[in-house]
Amino acid sequence: MIRKLESGEYRLYSRKVDPKTHKRRNLGTFKTREAAEKHEREVQYFKHH
Repeated sequence: MIRKLESGEYRLYSRKVDPKTHKRRNLGTFKTREAAEKHEREVQYFKHH
């Protein structure tokens, strides 16, 4: 899940909520949406291989 920050950067959050903190985990901050989407694909690939 990608959200745009006030600074203009994009942050990738986990899809599920962390049971301990009840928030989504921050999986990285990126300058462009394309970079964030690319990393999200890499994370999904890693999770399934």
